[in-house]
Amino acid sequence: MRVVDKPWGREDWLVVGDRIAMKRLVVFAGKRFSLQYHERKEEAWLFVRGSALVTIGETKQVSKAGDVIHLRPKTIHRIEAIDETEFIEVSTPELDDVVRLADDFDRPERD
Repeated sequence: MRVVDKPWGREDWLVVGDRIAMKRLVVFAGKRFSLQYHERKEEAWLFVRGSALVTIGETKQVSKAGDVIHLRPKTIHRIEAIDETEFIEVSTPELDDVVRLADDFDRPERD
């Protein structure tokens, strides 16, 4: 397993294959990842613990343990943890396909 520290929390890369990737993400309370979209990557999130304000396009909703969200390519999205939040992400394998529209940590638009 590969652990990737992020300024908002961490990613545990559980499976990275030719057709699928699976990560466990932890977002620290009060932190959020960039407002972003993916050109090719498709993903589904299963919330395990905590609660978060989730932005999907123009919509905002609070998600909590048991909720599932499916994101198609080019869908603008962001997670902001209300309390420490953990979720499982299952996606297509394009893990470097990130276009940032806004970022609290001054990271570049693309990785």
